[in-house]
Amino acid sequence: MSGEFGTASGDVAQTAQLDQAIAAVAAGAAALDREPRFPREAFDTLAAAGALAVTIGDVRDGVGVRAGWDLLRRVAAADASVGRILDGHQNAVERLEVAADPVMGDRELAAVATGERLLGVWGADPGPGEGKPARLHESGAGLVLHGAKTFCSGAGGVDAALVMVGGDGGIAPSLVLVECDDAVEVDPSWYRAAGLRASESHRVLFHDAPVIAVLGEPGELARDPWFSRDAMRTAASWAGMVDAAVAAALDELAERRADDPHAQLAAGRIEAAQGTVEAWLDRAETVADAAATGEAHIGSDDTESVVMAEPHPNGNAMPRGFDPTVLAARPTGIAMRAEIDRAAKAILETAAAACGSHPFVTAGRLDRARRDLETFLLQHRLEPLLTRLGAQRLTQR
Repeated sequence: MSGEFGTASGDVAQTAQLDQAIAAVAAGAAALDREPRFPREAFDTLAAAGALAVTIGDVRDGVGVRAGWDLLRRVAAADASVGRILDGHQNAVERLEVAADPVMGDRELAAVATGERLLGVWGADPGPGEGKPARLHESGAGLVLHGAKTFCSGAGGVDAALVMVGGDGGIAPSLVLVECDDAVEVDPSWYRAAGLRASESHRVLFHDAPVIAVLGEPGELARDPWFSRDAMRTAASWAGMVDAAVAAALDELAERRADDPHAQLAAGRIEAAQGTVEAWLDRAETVADAAATGEAHIGSDDTESVVMAEPHPNGNAMPRGFDPTVLAARPTGIAMRAEIDRAAKAILETAAAACGSHPFVTAGRLDRARRDLETFLLQHRLEPLLTRLGAQRLTQR
């Protein structure tokens, strides 16, 4: 099953079904943006096409990340909100494969494989005035989760979520699996963003929600190479949103200003910036695959910066093990996201200047693509990570 869809070796009929499913997602995107709600029909269609199961077994079978990233990129281009939720689902699938108890993990992934299980990963704690952060407590029936999390994409629609739960006394956060049932309350008034409006990234309140399982060790969510592969996967979804913005801008310019030299210059700049996105996806693919297998040869310059590049929660900066291919994932993930972020912003700025107000005042495709992409990019604070990466480089001189 792993890596099957969208590849030359995949079944033709299944690939065609996936193509149709993505087309259906795109057809419903504008309506969901106007009247946001959980995109149930989109995920029913994707599940029927096997999209939720594409990456199951990839790590075990040594399958590269490209097929999963390409699927995520296409879905994000069709509807950024659906792509945002699918991003979390793919993260959760990989974490279940590499960190869960085998019996429990196989049970969960079997449900995913039949399209019966959509998963999320929720990590953000609430800010001041938004409730007490979720914490684990012992009850007569076992471990339960109580408190709040924010930016919970897919809230009200996912069947279960992997939740990062902090603790007291400097202990690194735990990663737990929780069923999204009546003990999980969704606050739909919290998320009121201009973009990713149907991602349902709400505040969630856990009312002694039973914990199905604790995955791995404390700090599990931040363990490399999986933490960095999560980040790279998110950048692949950014690339899909960039694709949507590029297509919308070029269509607008071709239809209204094709003979205008200024429009032609803008199109050339957009094309060049999109090439940056492609190049970093290619580079990150190589590093992500090598980090999972430990077999490829990565240059020492990539491996020496990881300790200071992006510390794990509570100061636990070093991933488990010292395999250089694992260590290379973190600085590459930071640089990849930073450069795709910069290219995306350049594309949006160039497109807006060239197209003028028309696509924005008429709520066109470029307007939605811009709102979605800007909202998602703002959720990642890359400057502190680049600063630490740069500081480490300078100390090596």
